[in-house]
Amino acid sequence: MIYGTIPGVDKPVARMVMGVDNQRDPGAAAALFDDYVERGGNCFDTARVYVEGQAEGLLGDYLASRGLRDRIVLIGKGAHTPNCTPAAARNQLERSLEALRTDRVDIYFLHRDNPEVPVGEFVDVLDALHREGRIGVFGGSNWSLERFRAANDYARRHGKTGFTVLSNNLALARMVQPVWAGCISARDPEWLGHLEESGTALFAWSSTARGFFTGRGDPGLRDDAEMVRAWHAEDNFERRRRAIALAEARGTSPVQIAMAWVLSQPFATFALSGPRTLDESRRNIEGLSADLTQAERDWLDLKRDTP
Repeated sequence: MIYGTIPGVDKPVARMVMGVDNQRDPGAAAALFDDYVERGGNCFDTARVYVEGQAEGLLGDYLASRGLRDRIVLIGKGAHTPNCTPAAARNQLERSLEALRTDRVDIYFLHRDNPEVPVGEFVDVLDALHREGRIGVFGGSNWSLERFRAANDYARRHGKTGFTVLSNNLALARMVQPVWAGCISARDPEWLGHLEESGTALFAWSSTARGFFTGRGDPGLRDDAEMVRAWHAEDNFERRRRAIALAEARGTSPVQIAMAWVLSQPFATFALSGPRTLDESRRNIEGLSADLTQAERDWLDLKRDTP
């Protein structure tokens, strides 16, 4: 495992984050989580909407049964569309804390943005929850750069705590169409520049493009409608070909090369992963050992002709 640091979080944070968005069976989840912890993992990501609200309870029961809460970094998310309001953020957090069997999450994200709500109203409620000790550092998931900046401008003007973390998509493959409604990527030059300049930590979801760098991403396969809609494009197929070539030269897998691209950015990045099996989880963690030079990173992203 490799770790990063985030101002305001009192522990090193595993850069491979265990997502709890698809776990329904407590026994299978416990085996997966145990293996992750044994391999050095210490960061779990969940949300109020995952598994129709059941994921938080599953994770809370697991952490309590293992006595792990004080050893891990806990990420929570709330106020998903259509309930994306400041009041919902507070109300849902209270339900989340109860389900998670804790009094605080270390990192909190608004799961979506609602541009119809003045950004200061979101900052006000999150700042209040932070001062009450219910959330640690906080930010937005699937927020535009304009709204993210506006939130921090408001916080500075009013002496409040601002957004210091972001959870948007970032992957070697460009997201052609949103995977889900309301999803936003941080892949454009303006977002990438802001992340580097501001020191904002990015928790990247779909960091390996949801299987695009496995056999499922073969250009000839068209049966996965989500894959085709979100990732199929000629520039992405070239990125995939280059990842395969570099993986063969390195004796590793294209997925690990794609993961290394995300984690080798010149700002703090953490990869959210929701493995369904122990084998998937172990391959993801093994991929952390891959490292890329800037030239290799630029070549994979089609910015130069040779690595």
